[in-house]
Amino acid sequence: MSALEAFSTARMQAERLRAEHETEIYAMHQNPRVIATLTKHGGTLSAQETAQWMQRHLDHWDQHGFGLWVFRHQTTGDFIGRGGLVHTLAVGTAAIELAYGLLDTAWKQGLATEMARVGVQIGFEQLTLPELVCFTLTTNLASQRVMQKAGFRYERDFVHVGLPHVLYRINASQWQPT
Repeated sequence: MSALEAFSTARMQAERLRAEHETEIYAMHQNPRVIATLTKHGGTLSAQETAQWMQRHLDHWDQHGFGLWVFRHQTTGDFIGRGGLVHTLAVGTAAIELAYGLLDTAWKQGLATEMARVGVQIGFEQLTLPELVCFTLTTNLASQRVMQKAGFRYERDFVHVGLPHVLYRINASQWQPT
């Protein structure tokens, strides 16, 4: 397995998203508190929507050699969430997004920040990307704080999937390893 496919942080183990993770991702998509932070309007994701989400992200790995990782507690092996780097459209422009989503049981422990920082580090050090974007709902202040802690700077408000969002960006030249 390459360094991009599996790695660890201070408190987490990460591995490339694989088909066998679908049950955990589906459970995450069934949590109304979690899905409300992940820009899904209209409720939780069905099994079919999760299967489509999974296929899109598995294909991303195959096409680009990077994508989302599944994160687990290093000591217990419990599923925490998923995060990584994905191609997206941000305000109509192609970009690489730092994405993350955690189970609500993992909130308020600094794990999202740890996840975000390692994603930024991989993006700039291993993938040598020129910049990254990150966005969330205008109401998701916790996620905005994670972005700031990872070095992102607020750029603008915009509408994504019909909902108000904030866009943050970081350039490789602005990034400082922590």
